[in-house]
This record gives sequence, C-alpha cells and structure tokens, in this order.
Amino acid sequence: MAHFAQIDSNNIVTQVLVIEQDVVNTGLFGEPSSFVQTSYNTHAGVHRLGGTPLRKNYAGIGYTYDSVRDAFIPPKPSYDSWLLDENACQWMPPTPYPDDGKSYNWDESTTSWVEITK
Repeated sequence: MAHFAQIDSNNIVTQVLVIEQDVVNTGLFGEPSSFVQTSYNTHAGVHRLGGTPLRKNYAGIGYTYDSVRDAFIPPKPSYDSWLLDENACQWMPPTPYPDDGKSYNWDESTTSWVEITK
C-alpha cells in the first residue's frame, strides 16, 4: 500500500489515505488528479530508512503541496521571524535550537530561545 494526499484547489492537503494507485485511478475517492503520493518515511528531504526521499515531507492535513518544488510544506508556525528552508521545506527559526540537552520555548518578541525552568 502507498500513501496519497488529497489536495484541494488551493493545493492544501485535506486528507491522507493508505491506498493503491489503481484504486486512486478509479475515481472512487475523488478526482484522481487531486491525489499526490507521499512517503511516510520522508522528513525534511531525508528518507529515514536510507531510501529515496519523496516530496521533502510526509504530507499532513493542512500542509501545502508546492508543485514547483514538488514538495509538501507544513503550515507556517505563528512566528513571523521563521523562514522556509528551501532544501528541507521546513520552517526554521532565525536562531537554531540550542543543543545543550535543556528544554526551550521560542520567544518571538526577542527572536530567541528561552530556557524552560521548573
């Protein structure tokens, strides 16, 4: 079985189905041209099992399918400062998440990570 994302007229994913291409082609679940295959094992342009990545990210409801990039792009977080990484098709903060084992939250007003203290 394969995974297919159904996209609407605005290229927004409305559902993801585990279904065979032959069944998609029947039109039973909607217009076949509104379905785009996605890979459960692909995230940020990398296939987690070492295979060939497909369309940058596994599609989810609310994701956008960009036919020019041939990629599924997650919804942008509610942070104006975050930018789209063109290679991974992921939204990235202007400052990388600290790699010190601590937990942080993003503070948009300072565009920085703030440590979570207990």
